[in-house]
Amino acid sequence: MKVQNMTSARGNTIANQFIINYKGEEYFQSYNTIIAKKSKKGKVYLDEKFWDYSVTTGKYRNKFLSEGIDETRKKIANGKYILTDLNN
Repeated sequence: MKVQNMTSARGNTIANQFIINYKGEEYFQSYNTIIAKKSKKGKVYLDEKFWDYSVTTGKYRNKFLSEGIDETRKKIANGKYILTDLNN
């Protein structure tokens, strides 16, 4: 397992925002909560309770997904992104 802190636009390490690589899958974790998962097969899963938890979480989720909130919402609505429980 490889864990790395996310970085700001200026390259500074951001506390409590992590990208985790584990068995070929990539996760975005904010504090102690998994927010998003990119599977080996390219599917994206978002935690149904916490994917849009706060402004800070959203900022780094957007960075992880390389898109803005409007695009994320559209992908949830059309089924491209799957809402599920990533924390239990």
